Amino acid sequence: MPTLDTAACAGLMDALTALSASAANAIGEAAANGQVRQKADGSPVTAADEAAEAVICEGLARVAPAVPIISEEQAAGARPQPPTGEGASYFLVDPLDGTREFVAGRDEYTINIALVRDGMPILGIITAPARGLTWRGIVGRGAERIALADGKSSPPSLIHTRPRAEREIVIMVSRSHLEARTRAYVEGFPQAKLVQCGSSVKFCRLAEGSADLYPRLAPTRDWDIAAGHAILKAAGGHVTAPDGSPLIYGSADLLIPAFVASGDPIMA
Repeated sequence: MPTLDTAACAGLMDALTALSASAANAIGEAAANGQVRQKADGSPVTAADEAAEAVICEGLARVAPAVPIISEEQAAGARPQPPTGEGASYFLVDPLDGTREFVAGRDEYTINIALVRDGMPILGIITAPARGLTWRGIVGRGAERIALADGKSSPPSLIHTRPRAEREIVIMVSRSHLEARTRAYVEGFPQAKLVQCGSSVKFCRLAEGSADLYPRLAPTRDWDIAAGHAILKAAGGHVTAPDGSPLIYGSADLLIPAFVASGDPIMA
């Protein structure tokens, strides 16, 4: 069973970052095809989703051929089975997270690539093509932000979460999926500033220290949050179930029932 530790992840990081940039180019080229279809679960999919997925899966098979890949659009056709056993590793890919935002012309959509080992994300890369930004991190080795412009990238800047303010905190909430349980949860913070945002950008805001909390008390898929989970943890934050217990990745339906992400640094 293939396994990758954090040292091996560090050796792959630049190649995976370049792969994410290639997927961003594929999205831009496919954007002219504005057709939107509905999948069996009612969620939208476009030619851009499929183009980005093809680029990422081909690239992952080239740079890490022994590591299995679970990707959102492939999973829509056949239920994948994550590898099990001590040290088992696999990639989780959401080639276009925030398809609704993409279709609406917003700049919040992202490309998510994560590596899961022993049931937990240890590497994450999130690229927001329309914002020209990439966030990336390896748990235990820190997190970075890279600006992209004119086909070139800036030197990586280290990012870190911030201590939570005593009064007004910034809470990130979903633009498209703010359901009743999550709304009730955030109402428990009467002085909070709520910021609506689509896609995994919400995790990045916490990781770079510009927001404090991101709760979602409704189910979401593993590939939606794995990359953000890894980046946020690498930056000093944490992501848990609402009761504080660890999240469980790799369930039969690849579903996370609920989570709370916090930028408050973990204290030793």
